Amino acid sequence: MNRAFALALMAGALCWGQAASDCAPSTLNVPMAQYPCVYPDNRATFRFVAPNAKSVQVRVGGNHEMTKGADGAWMVTTPPLVPGFHYYTIAVDGAVVNDPGTHAFYGTSKDSSAIEIPEKGIDYYLPEVRLIWYHSKITGAWRRCFVYTPPDYDTNLKARYPVLYLQHGSGEDETGWVLQGNANFILDNLIAEKKAVPMIIVMENGYAGRPGEKPPAMPPTARVGGVRLPAGPSSAAFEDVLIKEVIPMIDAKYRTVADRDHRAMAGLSMGGNQTCRITLANLNVFSHIGMFSGTGLGLGTEPFDPKTGFGGVFADAASFNKRVHLVWIGLGTAEPTPFPASIKAFRDSLDKGGIKYVYFESQGTAHEWLTWRRSLNDFAPRLFR
Repeated sequence: MNRAFALALMAGALCWGQAASDCAPSTLNVPMAQYPCVYPDNRATFRFVAPNAKSVQVRVGGNHEMTKGADGAWMVTTPPLVPGFHYYTIAVDGAVVNDPGTHAFYGTSKDSSAIEIPEKGIDYYLPEVRLIWYHSKITGAWRRCFVYTPPDYDTNLKARYPVLYLQHGSGEDETGWVLQGNANFILDNLIAEKKAVPMIIVMENGYAGRPGEKPPAMPPTARVGGVRLPAGPSSAAFEDVLIKEVIPMIDAKYRTVADRDHRAMAGLSMGGNQTCRITLANLNVFSHIGMFSGTGLGLGTEPFDPKTGFGGVFADAASFNKRVHLVWIGLGTAEPTPFPASIKAFRDSLDKGGIKYVYFESQGTAHEWLTWRRSLNDFAPRLFR
């Protein structure tokens, strides 16, 4: 990194400027940072100090060229952005960096800046989360998971609770549902309003591999919005970690109702694929299944035969519908290819096989955290009834 560029980054970190009076700093900004800020109509203004740069872009919902001012600060105001959580980066003379004005969040397989565009009239995600470290014999490494406990967990000591195992998506980790998804606040509000049963939520890292195991290569078509998705985890290794290590550990450490009728699993995108495959292979463990923007088809768009697919678990529809208390499938109406076709193919197969499920659409949202917050907000109240 040359000296001028390094000084530009330092300047960006130290000089925030003053936002317009009707442009509110994003809730994801670091303390004192005025930019990025969001207007009431969802336009957003970004500012980055780089006096020696020749070109600066902000990359959020497309590439937006910034204009340099006399003070050396580059600025741009975008068109209205879709409400919700958006990762973004700054490109300075082609070098892609994070904005020092925001916190960094792990997503898209790296730490990235982010901006929150508020959803009007919604406050269900406006805690208690615990961190557990454990050594996995399966992976040969230390791992961690986050555990949400309901508000009365430490006071109502005679109560036992059902458990939801909630998974992140591709390129993310176990922090996603807390930092980006606000799962703890969503559940706190649902429980306070008596819309959801008090429950424990466990958020584990979906990437797991045995010692020496290499992740499988992703096919060339594995792209979303032109961005190639990172290689997926070993499903078998993660399934073993979850079933053989995490669930027994949670049942031992927390006051759970340790049976399948009180155990659910859900996940977004890649986590939805993992959820589908793991739950269907372990119906003695799970009775509630949630797939947010993802199913057992992965990125595939061809229906499956309900008589033989997934080990024939759907072959006897009456038995499956009685045994599985909830199958929930959700999708944003603005999701990119191939997600709408993939989820439609999965639903068509369930319809053909006579399998009951709940289908939810998040209006106007894409493959993004607002879709998945809304999904959790609809899914959680249906659990353990």
